[in-house]
Amino acid sequence: MAKYLTAPLKTTRMPRGVPYIVGNEAAERFSFYGMRSILVIFMTKYLLDRSGQFAPMTAGQAKVNFHIFVWAVYFLPFFGAWLADALWGKYRTIIVLSIVYCLGHLTLALDSTRLGLAVGLGLIAIGSGGIKPCVSANVGDQFGASNQHLLPKVYGWFYFSINTGSFIAQLLIPLLLDRFGPRVAFAVPGVAMFLATVVFWLGRKQFVHVPPAGMAFVREVFSPSGLRSMGRVLIIYLFVLVFWCLYDQSASAWVLQAEHMNRHWLGQDWLSSQIQAVNPLLILIFIPLFSYVIYPAIDRVFALTPLRKISIGLFVTAASFVVPALVELQISAGATPSIGWQVLAYVLLTAGEVFVSITCLEFSYTQAPKKMKSLIMALYLLSISMGNALTAVVNYLIENRDGTNKLPGASYYWFFTALMFVTAIGFIFVAIRYKGQTHLQDEAEVVEVKA
Repeated sequence: MAKYLTAPLKTTRMPRGVPYIVGNEAAERFSFYGMRSILVIFMTKYLLDRSGQFAPMTAGQAKVNFHIFVWAVYFLPFFGAWLADALWGKYRTIIVLSIVYCLGHLTLALDSTRLGLAVGLGLIAIGSGGIKPCVSANVGDQFGASNQHLLPKVYGWFYFSINTGSFIAQLLIPLLLDRFGPRVAFAVPGVAMFLATVVFWLGRKQFVHVPPAGMAFVREVFSPSGLRSMGRVLIIYLFVLVFWCLYDQSASAWVLQAEHMNRHWLGQDWLSSQIQAVNPLLILIFIPLFSYVIYPAIDRVFALTPLRKISIGLFVTAASFVVPALVELQISAGATPSIGWQVLAYVLLTAGEVFVSITCLEFSYTQAPKKMKSLIMALYLLSISMGNALTAVVNYLIENRDGTNKLPGASYYWFFTALMFVTAIGFIFVAIRYKGQTHLQDEAEVVEVKA
């Protein structure tokens, strides 16, 4: 028998389990973004067939396969959420699926063929996808009414840890791929994922374990209030999915575009897949900047609600795609523009991310009924999945049989710019009419349960 907290204590302080959850997230995100940062380059430059012969994908095929993988990673949380909220609880779900996650990295490190790629990415999608709604919901589970004022701060830390791991990984892993090949480049993220699992296990007696609700979870999901809660947030997520349709192309279309740019910048020659590290670096700068300067400044002009933050972010994201469109015009004219232009695009894209993504994490948790925290978080992650599915479908439909494109050059980026702009306008009318309700966990003392 072991004593675990099954509900947050009444306190105004930061919960003691938060450092373990944040540490786990930093290592897990290092593993995921490090692996993800080299996928497109791996598929187009290193991939082998079953006989061990060089068999790379075309740029179009790599983009389609990349976004199908990301679709799977963010679709599977729907099933992970049911597993956590109804049967296993968040802790057991995270531990078990983290092991599957590690096996996926191991497969990629040992097998560079198309079969190894499929199996490795499949295991990573199951592992990463299964734990994603649980980890972010587990953060919110540590808080009750007495310290709910700390939720925005802790989700800021949570996002800060994500981008610390991501920044280091996106600088290091492409370099390892270039110098030592795919075995080492995929093995290092695997080691990071193993460490993430160990850190989470070490914190098991420090953080709150909200028990699975069983049939009570099912009853709440299909109750009138549960269905209303899902319906309200799904309308919001329908617009947010277009944000993710654009955002995740920074790891596919933007990487491929960087191959045709002058990557000598700040006295350094950069690999095309390393430029992605600008995003998490900017996040580390923007989180305090937005929290302490930009948000208060806007709030003095008009009340800055979560939905207004998202609305602003959608317009900023549309502007971010104008930059690669202009870059593509220069490339099509025979010029070799500086990679500094992509850095400008990342400034705008990252600002959009702060407005949209961080806000959606907190918004999703507070709008979810108490027994449905992981499920609502999974529905949010489903918006990321559907955004990537949309990108994959578009790229599949516009590729001609001879490898040419129906949206060549800058027209590809103008298409997504227009799509995002129209979506942002439509979201204004939805945000005006949205009426939500905040749900937080009840506070309690230590309760004894089976380990």
